[in-house]
Amino acid sequence: MNEWMQQYDTLSPDAVADDENFWSVIRNGYKLKPDYINLENGYYNFLPENILEAYIKNIREVNYQGPYYMRSVQGENKKKANALLAELAGCSAEEIIITRNTTESLDTIIGGFPWKAGDEAVMAAQDYGAMLDMFKLVAKRHGVINTIVSIPHNPKSDEELVQLYANAITPKTKLLMICHVVNITGQVMPVKKICDMAHSKGVQVLVDGAHAFAQLNFKIPDLNCDYYGASLHKWLSVPLGAGLLYVKKEHIHQNWPLLGPSEGEEKTIARLNHTGTHPVATDITIPYAIEHYQMIGAARKEARLKYLQQYWFQQVKQLPKMIINTPDDPNRCCAIANVGVKGIKPSELATKLLNQYKIYTVAIERPEADVFGCRITPNLYTTTKELDQLVTALKQLAS
Repeated sequence: MNEWMQQYDTLSPDAVADDENFWSVIRNGYKLKPDYINLENGYYNFLPENILEAYIKNIREVNYQGPYYMRSVQGENKKKANALLAELAGCSAEEIIITRNTTESLDTIIGGFPWKAGDEAVMAAQDYGAMLDMFKLVAKRHGVINTIVSIPHNPKSDEELVQLYANAITPKTKLLMICHVVNITGQVMPVKKICDMAHSKGVQVLVDGAHAFAQLNFKIPDLNCDYYGASLHKWLSVPLGAGLLYVKKEHIHQNWPLLGPSEGEEKTIARLNHTGTHPVATDITIPYAIEHYQMIGAARKEARLKYLQQYWFQQVKQLPKMIINTPDDPNRCCAIANVGVKGIKPSELATKLLNQYKIYTVAIERPEADVFGCRITPNLYTTTKELDQLVTALKQLAS
């Protein structure tokens, strides 16, 4: 595979983005269910066969060695996985831990933040529900006041978004949470600009990177955020049950851990990661997923996913009855987009797409976030022919 890839090394990512022959080879690395076209890759990106086989091999090896592995080998192998993950994220291994998912990562910070009664937090109505629920919990427990803004689907500029959050900050604001990619619409947020603004006002920033890590090409420190959480079972194609949490070094000892750390753990970021015995085979499969991702190339992957989104999105967004919940500006988009059809509830639209056109998506109905539609999320194995079927379906349903 690596030798075959070398012939594309001289081509720019954009030049490869629409090369169906190239991506057909990548597609062949997956075992795909023929019953429907899967356009719900935002929830869980199932594994290419080589990563799946490595995962199964790891499960067998851990089971074969049993407690000997868990007591004598596990720690070193997890350190190796953590180091490779830190390198991919562009940060120190001392600032990153492997968690189970984004929810655990971000809720560890939200719940462990040193809140005092009357402190304020800022977030958006479009943020992920689990984190909004956690902010509600700390409001009840610590007397925190939550300020919720609403992100426009089609902002005029980065400055509009920065000012939206800036207007919500008061002298009592301690923490601001933002999405790197809004999970229900696919909007890519100007994270660094928002972080710079918040820091100028003495406010720390927590970033939900569930849909950005290994989809967009970036390094976490370049965002200038204080905390960053992501799910590795999404765009990095790690087996279910792995996420990451980045904590800027100076904040590691600020937050209370979810579970009490063991002796020695309290001196490092491990104090936030005492989770007991868990399926270690997932964590030690991370290096295989990173190798696969790097083989394809971060810039090449991002370019392909943006190309796929624009391929179908540009063909349907001007249809008379279409509801558009994703920015028009391609620079604010990623693989994810959200559209609806006037007169059809999102749940009905998802059902029609599956039953009539054999296209699987997810319905999103969030009145508080002004989002009514289906989230459409292709992956690297998705073909333009499959997206043609989506375009045909939406045109017929909107006619």
